[in-house]
Amino acid sequence: MFKQLNEDIRCILERDPAARSRLEVLTCYPGLHAVTFHRLSHYLWTKNWLWLARFVSHIARLLTGIEIHPGAQLGRRVFIDHGFGVVIGETAVVGDDCTIYQGVTLGGTRLYKGEKRHPTLERGVVVGAGAQILGGFTVGEYARVGSNAVVIKPVPAHATAVGNPARIVLKEDADDKRADKTANTPRRSGAEPQGAKPAPQGQPATAQSMEPGHQDVAATVPESYHTPSSDTATGHVESNRPVTAPLDDAPCQEKWAGRSLHDLLSNGNGGQGTAGDDGFAAYAVDSSADDPLVRAIRELVDHAVCQEQRIDRLCKAMEELGQRIDNGDVHLDEERLRRWLR
Repeated sequence: MFKQLNEDIRCILERDPAARSRLEVLTCYPGLHAVTFHRLSHYLWTKNWLWLARFVSHIARLLTGIEIHPGAQLGRRVFIDHGFGVVIGETAVVGDDCTIYQGVTLGGTRLYKGEKRHPTLERGVVVGAGAQILGGFTVGEYARVGSNAVVIKPVPAHATAVGNPARIVLKEDADDKRADKTANTPRRSGAEPQGAKPAPQGQPATAQSMEPGHQDVAATVPESYHTPSSDTATGHVESNRPVTAPLDDAPCQEKWAGRSLHDLLSNGNGGQGTAGDDGFAAYAVDSSADDPLVRAIRELVDHAVCQEQRIDRLCKAMEELGQRIDNGDVHLDEERLRRWLR
């Protein structure tokens, strides 16, 4: 018993930066008191002293504000931080090294006796403040449940569940998406693309001398937009001579560095819902793990802003070629949209 108490105190000192001494943890942490009371009530429950076990858990609830049913199974080094309003049901199982914050409910959705109604948290799970995990499924080891998430289906190991209803963010997918985004980052202006062939002197760059997928502006200009040029010596007018533009001045040459619209709408998580390499994040979320739907909308706004800028440059280029373009007076209010997403 004293060995378990020592482990519980040590794990609180490791996970809570506000803990300053063992005496403070022993006397001022209701989560530690609730877990200690539960070990006693669970022992009585297993010995079939059911009423006494429930009475001990009721006293613990009055003292700590944390309700743990005597039939629930808690592993070693379970840390209930703050803890007020935590409810853990009868058939719940909490594995070793789990962290639970205030307002969490490990509840059930069925009313039948004798069946597994409450969730199982495997080793190292972190459950953020106000989260609701409802059902007899399993949350995989070292997974994280974000604050105020409502989880009603299993969560894979090393994944993050955020939102209402909870959406699953896999760590492997997040790493792959970050790698793809880094690989697709556009080069700095002035850098020569790989595989590009230098254009001969005195000739403009052509589509063959550019990066695959890019075209020269002159190649895409319709014949009716070609401007006449004259030879001052002979007075001959050449009406079909195309107008070329330098590659750096092309209005639509850079690539979109974000993810495709299909990727945004298919999962909408951005792959940023994971914590650091140690697998622990306070309240189960960090600065990059907000609601996946909000992140998807942010990327859609970025995409729309980029598209509008490219259309504006195309219109200006057409006007320079002598064609009047009416692009309208209503423009995307980027600042107003971003204020709504804060």
